[in-house]
Amino acid sequence: MKKSPAFLFAALALTLSAAHAEEHQNYSRNVFDKAGNGFANILTAPLEIPKNMINTTNQSNAIYGIFGGIIKGTVHMAGRMGVGVADLITAPIPTKSIVYPVLIWDDFDVDTQYNNVFRLSDE
Repeated sequence: MKKSPAFLFAALALTLSAAHAEEHQNYSRNVFDKAGNGFANILTAPLEIPKNMINTTNQSNAIYGIFGGIIKGTVHMAGRMGVGVADLITAPIPTKSIVYPVLIWDDFDVDTQYNNVFRLSDE
């Protein structure tokens, strides 16, 4: 049975449109996730202060942990808020996260780190 060119064209068009729809859905999901992470980082940035007080106390002693943790936490709070604003503004651009852990509660016992800015996502 010979297939007509119209049938082959229709099958190709359906395949391409399905692939395009999946790609569009992934892109939309990435934009939504990045904007959500940015919003969450802005709202939860003040948690950097107690997080750093706890982590610094565990790494050294209570006196240094409290005072040093407040200063370190305040700096990281400003950094996390800045990253949150940057993520909200650049949500349509598929980039990797600048801050690690991406959300403060992901690894609460890990010190906040900042990566390269605007590195394109692998997806």
